[in-house]
Amino acid sequence: MSGTRSPRQGGNLPAEATSFVGRRREVSEAKQLLSTARLLTLTGVGGVGKTRLALRLAAGVRRAFSDGVWLVELSALQDRRLLERTVADAVGVRDRSTRPPLEVLVGYLRDTQLLLVLDNCEHLADRCAGLAAQLLPAAPGLRILATSRHALSTPGERILAVPPLPLPDPDRTPQGKQVGNEAIRLFAERARAVLPGFEVTADNYGTLARICCRLDGLPLAIELAAARLRALSPEQILHRLDGRFRLLRGDSQAVLPRHQTLRAVVDWSYRLCSPLEQLLWARASVFAGGFDLDAVEAVCSGDGIDRDQMLELVAGLVDKSVLTRQDQHHGPQARYRLLDTIRHYGQDTLRAIGTEPVLRRRHRDYYLELAERGNTEWFGPTQPEVAARTRCEHANLRAALEFSLTTLGESHNGLRLAAALYFYWLGCGFVAEGRHWLDRALTRDAEPSRTRATALWINAHLTAVQGDLPAATAMVDECRAWAQSQGEESTLAYAICIRGIIAWFSGDLPRAQALLEDTLARFEALGVLNSTVIRAYLALIVVAVFQGNPARAVRLGEHARALCERHGEQWARAYMLYALSLAEWSRGDMAQANRHAKESLRTTRVFNDTLGTALLVERLAWIAGTAGEGERAAVLLGAAHQTWPLVGGQPLVGSQPYVAAQKGCEQQARRALGDSAFEAAFRHGADLSFDQAIAYALDESPQPAPKSPAARSQPMAPLTRREQQVAELVTQGLSNNDIATRLVIAQRTAEGHVEHILTKLGFTTRTQLVVWVTEQRETRE
Repeated sequence: MSGTRSPRQGGNLPAEATSFVGRRREVSEAKQLLSTARLLTLTGVGGVGKTRLALRLAAGVRRAFSDGVWLVELSALQDRRLLERTVADAVGVRDRSTRPPLEVLVGYLRDTQLLLVLDNCEHLADRCAGLAAQLLPAAPGLRILATSRHALSTPGERILAVPPLPLPDPDRTPQGKQVGNEAIRLFAERARAVLPGFEVTADNYGTLARICCRLDGLPLAIELAAARLRALSPEQILHRLDGRFRLLRGDSQAVLPRHQTLRAVVDWSYRLCSPLEQLLWARASVFAGGFDLDAVEAVCSGDGIDRDQMLELVAGLVDKSVLTRQDQHHGPQARYRLLDTIRHYGQDTLRAIGTEPVLRRRHRDYYLELAERGNTEWFGPTQPEVAARTRCEHANLRAALEFSLTTLGESHNGLRLAAALYFYWLGCGFVAEGRHWLDRALTRDAEPSRTRATALWINAHLTAVQGDLPAATAMVDECRAWAQSQGEESTLAYAICIRGIIAWFSGDLPRAQALLEDTLARFEALGVLNSTVIRAYLALIVVAVFQGNPARAVRLGEHARALCERHGEQWARAYMLYALSLAEWSRGDMAQANRHAKESLRTTRVFNDTLGTALLVERLAWIAGTAGEGERAAVLLGAAHQTWPLVGGQPLVGSQPYVAAQKGCEQQARRALGDSAFEAAFRHGADLSFDQAIAYALDESPQPAPKSPAARSQPMAPLTRREQQVAELVTQGLSNNDIATRLVIAQRTAEGHVEHILTKLGFTTRTQLVVWVTEQRETRE
């Protein structure tokens, strides 16, 4: 069964938080390079504006990539082995298989037309180079735009060194109100953010020009200086810059002057902070990716900073542009972030004062408590908030895990943290990463204990979901043996539960039934009720359906759904509805099965649960097929087929009853439609984006793709510069699609250019255009 790869969302580029100033030449040059190179690296000193330029460039070429433009932020990634998983996460792949992450990425990207933006690669340069070398040959429609303080040094790489902004002439005041120099325009734009009404005048132009020259035109340095206008005049800023540069510029020939200048600017900004602000700056550098006020109060207060001072200190650092406030879409809490250069400066300071290990432990302890609290709260009405909060702290959780697993004496806490995130690994689409951390933690902390036994059954569950049943069995058997030797009835119940799930996945339905019934009896005797208990019900319900007892499956499902509703649980309830849909479909009640499946799908959409979505889209296909709606079944099968690569696995790890039902649905639809009509409907489903597939499954109206604005009529010849480029490429024999790829434009745009050229010249065929271009060349020669 085949289908074309579905178009993805437009990507994940963030909206510009501040105005983009200048860089027209660099944007144009970068776009030209990207039209001929498949890997373009923007290099330059920290603070020169590589990321902003990359984002502006990526936004400008977005229409040329039908599968989107995807940003992968790497500055917070410490474990280089997670690079491929991080890229997969950014583009929406939720891998549940045991395949290497690189293999999953190659399979997913192979047929896409997509731009990948790898931001801040310098600390992972060799790994990023290797990734590019593997992906680009395997995915002809893929292009990579990277930012790094140095080149990736891989074959085929094109490099654009991003220079500082052009320096103004302090002795040459511009006429009128227009300021042509980009550095001064940037200073003025940022100055107005802290001092409304600020204007560049003939009186202050020279001072501003000298400030920008002292800062070597570095955008970060200019923005830091402009932020000081809240407290200082331009003349005072210039005076202090002069003093700091003389103090800090060293004689070392090993350090580039611009690096020294940036260091001086950041140091100067540091010295303008109060002593407590300086201390908070250093302490806050332990955070990765961002943090909120609660986190900074818990981690950074004490030993000189009172908790009730924290809000004022954070506000002060925001005012000084040391902390950047982030847009927050996951809740009411504002979040803050240290720019990468500022964060590294803070880390150096923290090491110099000797308190880095203390702050790292505080950071780890805070996120361990957050994870354990989330695990406790998961089975309850605040579940969506717990999911959003945890997802927001993903980079910090990684940092805390990395610290615990690389620091002597901390491995046990790393094991606790990896196990506490069970709800997140399983419920929010990070099964493969969860296993990565648990495998590492179990290796580092091999001493038998309750914590290890808990981590074993949790990792066994994740491993079983991936389909690696032998490894899962070995882990759960070790857990079970420990629990029996220690008389740990609760741990034993979990071990038997996972053993039952493994039996279900392996197709041993009678054994699965016996183990799962034993599990539920044990949990009831212990008074345990949580999402894992509901997963046991789910497994038992599916086993009952495939053993030919749908009535029992419905009774179990209604009971488990009531348990979820009593506690306000939503994610596991969605899976209960999924199971009830299967049971009702099995006993022939298509209307009820359809209602259950759609209600479940609406919930999995809220949780961004790709696995649940894939299962439910396919379940709705089965329902449609059984109800005689062959075309709808085929469309939904196509949509599900394109969704499975996002989770990297076979439905229910290839469970034979499930695969048989899937094939039965396809055969029903083929008989109803005929092979040709079935394939057409299947391709239509495969062409739906992820969101459009959900909308179709729910009988909502999918949002149409935005159409290009109608091209305006243009004057007759001579051709514009762009039209001349297009005409030359037509003469070289390139198709419209090839022209679009070469110029990094949308195919529709290329088609429009060709049509306008033919109309403008009065031609009706491309052959006439080729003859005309050849004649023009000969005339010029």
